[in-house]
Amino acid sequence: MDTKQLNETSKFLSYILRHEPQAIGLHLNNEGWADIDALIAGAAKDGRTLDIALIQAVVSSSDKKRFSLSVDGLRIRAVQGHSTANMSLQHVEKEPPEFLYHGTATRFLESIRQQGLIAGARHHVHLSQDIPTAIAVGQRYGKPVVLKIEALRMHQQGFKFFQAENGVWLTSHVPEKFLYEYGLQAD
Repeated sequence: MDTKQLNETSKFLSYILRHEPQAIGLHLNNEGWADIDALIAGAAKDGRTLDIALIQAVVSSSDKKRFSLSVDGLRIRAVQGHSTANMSLQHVEKEPPEFLYHGTATRFLESIRQQGLIAGARHHVHLSQDIPTAIAVGQRYGKPVVLKIEALRMHQQGFKFFQAENGVWLTSHVPEKFLYEYGLQAD
């Protein structure tokens, strides 16, 4: 399997398992699990060739650890980033570190300054524990900016934080008063 095939399959799985399972007639349970055989069959109807070896390779090679396989190897799910309405993936509430970071593009700053960070179509705002990861996320959307979040102070004031299996921190909303522009990166 080449890198291009792994990347294309990862993008397809992200789309299907996070946002549009019905696009290939796939059903996710309320924890986001999909039957791998049903995923393979649905992908085939969509003209895509998937097999268990390719799926396992995508899961194991992903540096972002976007997916998880069930213990029995029969099901797969995205570990966070869902926008589907029937999803209620259960994450364990955790006390966050003093600061977390959010990468975004400079074009979104005005809106963020007005309303803070909101989940939008997703179930949670995604935060990272380190600046390099936040920069990488921000670069996906344009000229990056990193926002520093006073996560522990938020938690002490009653905001809930969760951590996904891949280390991404999750919360429902970050009010503007808890975030600061950490810095801009060059183009």
